[in-house]
Amino acid sequence: MSTPTRIYIARLAGVAVFDPNGDQVGRVRDAVARLRPTQRPPEVVGLVAEMPMRRRIFLSINRITSIDADAVVLGSGTLNLRRFEKRPNELLVLQELLDRRVQLDPGGQAGSVVDVAMECSRGGEWSLARVAVREHTGRLTRRGHLHQVEWERVRGLSGIADSRGTANLLSVLEDMRPADLANALQDLPDARRNEVAAALDDERLADVLSELPEHDQVEILAALDRERAADVLEEMDPDDAADLLSELPPPEQDVLLDLMQPDEADPVRQLLKYTPGTAGSVMTSEPVILPPDATVAEALARIREPQLSPAIAAQVFVSRAPMTTPTGRYLGMVHFQRLLREPPADLLGGIVVNDIDPLRPTTPLPEITRRMATYDLVAMPVIDRNNRLVGAVTVDDVLDHLLPRDWRDRDAAGRPVPAEPTLDGANG
Repeated sequence: MSTPTRIYIARLAGVAVFDPNGDQVGRVRDAVARLRPTQRPPEVVGLVAEMPMRRRIFLSINRITSIDADAVVLGSGTLNLRRFEKRPNELLVLQELLDRRVQLDPGGQAGSVVDVAMECSRGGEWSLARVAVREHTGRLTRRGHLHQVEWERVRGLSGIADSRGTANLLSVLEDMRPADLANALQDLPDARRNEVAAALDDERLADVLSELPEHDQVEILAALDRERAADVLEEMDPDDAADLLSELPPPEQDVLLDLMQPDEADPVRQLLKYTPGTAGSVMTSEPVILPPDATVAEALARIREPQLSPAIAAQVFVSRAPMTTPTGRYLGMVHFQRLLREPPADLLGGIVVNDIDPLRPTTPLPEITRRMATYDLVAMPVIDRNNRLVGAVTVDDVLDHLLPRDWRDRDAAGRPVPAEPTLDGANG
């Protein structure tokens, strides 16, 4: 596989990185350039790749044997798994340059950076040689001309950026899973992180907030106006929204809950009433619930709904009407594997399982963990004293609350990891 001599870096975002044996080791997230004391363009010294478990490492440009828009291939050597940390004289190209407001020489036309190209010299040195800049027109209905010019012709590429747009950075991040996007946001400066988060649509931002540490959730929510914050909370699962609101002062909780739609706010209010560390405080109030006269085919159709998490879709809870929590009398549950084995026309009431005692809202987390492990369950029903289903605790709910509070925090997980014998990538 040959390597072109000019590569636009935004096109590398998300490209798979392979070792010499053809095994994927991660994906490209950015390029690292070293600033020079002269006016020469910055030297590209490597790429930042994201490994499993969200660890970002440095890949030296000298260890890359092939690079294009389809794959990055590494040569033999050792892969240094220390977490990447940017040095003072380094530049993260996508993070720091995309959407930056600049001016072109001569003429001084104003525009925003759309992409940056790195070029390889005859001596094998890569540098940031060209910049793609979209000219500002001042008209909402017309896109400005796209200029591709030499690095030296662009003013404003160094120093602290003014307030800027987010469109080009979002286009690079749009295909990431919510957990990976949350990880990428933690790498951004606070102001830039808040700009990018605010530019996400409500549903996408809700998914990303659920994957961030509590302090980042609170800071991003505080940067939104209150009506937008309430809209985002409505898109979150009630248990996630309750967890986030529990980090806020009670007066602020009340303001946001009052701005939410009543049918969205009511389950969140109910969850906030439960004692922390109990089934009531960690459960979801929106499991899959069907009546006993529903068919197996209807149940399978419900758990196929794409917005359901795997843990929620793993079983159907059966109860008398009403079908929203708190329901009528709880009857039992049916695991999806049982649904797959039964005739589609059979009724749930004939295959329901009720030989495992449900949880109570006051059941403590250690007891929940013990019982779920004993019966190999991914979810357990929670019923009140009147035998009504009020929610379900899933295995991901339990893990979120058993792990240390800062387990999502990049800094808390950023201790150096010893090098492992497979490739190379020392930072610089």
